Amino acid sequence: MSLIHPPPEHQVETIFGAFNDHPLRQEVNDEVHARPHEALNTPVKVSHLGMLSGRRGGELDRQAVVDLCRRYGVEPPQPGAQHLSADFGDFRLKWERRTELSTYTFFVEEDFDELFADPPLDRVPLDWLYSLPGPRLVGVHLTLEPAWAQPRSTSDIQHIFDDNPIVGSHITGGAARVWSDFRIQDDGFTRVLMRDVSLRNRQAGRAVQRILEIETYRMMALLAFPVARQLNPEINDLEEQLAWITEHMTQDENSSVSDEQGLLGRLTELAARIEGIGNNTNYRFHAAKAYNELVQRRIHELREQRVQGVQTIQEFMERRMVPAMRTCETVSERLESLSRRITRTGDLLRTRVDVALEAQNRDLLDSMNRRADMQFRLQETVEGLSVAAISYYLMGLISYVLKAGHDAGYLPRVEIYQGLLVPVVVLFIWAVIRIVRHRIARKQAK
Repeated sequence: MSLIHPPPEHQVETIFGAFNDHPLRQEVNDEVHARPHEALNTPVKVSHLGMLSGRRGGELDRQAVVDLCRRYGVEPPQPGAQHLSADFGDFRLKWERRTELSTYTFFVEEDFDELFADPPLDRVPLDWLYSLPGPRLVGVHLTLEPAWAQPRSTSDIQHIFDDNPIVGSHITGGAARVWSDFRIQDDGFTRVLMRDVSLRNRQAGRAVQRILEIETYRMMALLAFPVARQLNPEINDLEEQLAWITEHMTQDENSSVSDEQGLLGRLTELAARIEGIGNNTNYRFHAAKAYNELVQRRIHELREQRVQGVQTIQEFMERRMVPAMRTCETVSERLESLSRRITRTGDLLRTRVDVALEAQNRDLLDSMNRRADMQFRLQETVEGLSVAAISYYLMGLISYVLKAGHDAGYLPRVEIYQGLLVPVVVLFIWAVIRIVRHRIARKQAK
């Protein structure tokens, strides 16, 4: 007998309304269930398109899907939707919007006589295909043949791919086999042949999606490779210019401030060029690294097993893609290293300019101090002459007074009084000038 009793109905309603859910709770929870794998029943043909519409092209891509849905009477994706999986009658479409690319995958499940004839893309309205935003970056025709189909030898499979070197393996624990040459054929599409061994329908959908994602992410990652190759000569030139500036800094010890300011100007131009390059390429290089990691993860999820005499997908990617990614990583690291070196050199050069300017300012202050000392001495000399001149004129005035007293009979000998008054007048004038100068100095000090 169960000891757990369900709560009464009114209590359930109370509990249901007791919590205030976070506004993003449902969206966050649904994200892990979004973009499910298709359930595929062999035989099936797949056409996969990757259109590079850019980081701002998401709404244009959605509108294109809405237009196709209206033509076939299918419920369109909601505003802001990033994916759609729907049956259009003649085909099934799985649309996924990524950061800068939209993928359109078309499925047709029916028997066929030729592997890559009559692909699902032929059943899609041509005018709609022409209206898709962005240039095509990825194009894949994939055929998944049933387990009961006639087995094919390695030479037969190689002939299917125009005798090009093929890549293939057992995948998903031996439940399927896959072959491709990863080359773009004359029709503009890469071809992939898969053979069902013991796949379940959901397992088949996962395997097909992983193969398509490997090709999609591979192409997205390799977008950075041409950028890296183009940047190499420019980075070499920037490094040579930085080396020239550094060499002139260390060799020219007696360079003037104007020379070092000229070097600093050139260094600033280099820094601006590096920043411009970084702004234009940082996203591409970081995206390439992320896409490459996705490629490696999808390959790992395939759980490849070797087909005798055939290169595996993992080996193919390590031989062809890994060197390209290393080149991109190297260029990105060189840019970052060059930026740091320019910053350090700029700090050093600015320090040298500041020290030179401080030395010039010190010399200027010393010169001003010497000039002020000379002016002070000259001022003392002038003050001495001023005391003599003023005393001379004042004694002249006093002489008139003494002569008048002599003429009046009060002063018998004027010369005696004049001689006695000279030092008194000189000391008086000197004291007055000192007092005036001290008052002016106190006012200036305030």
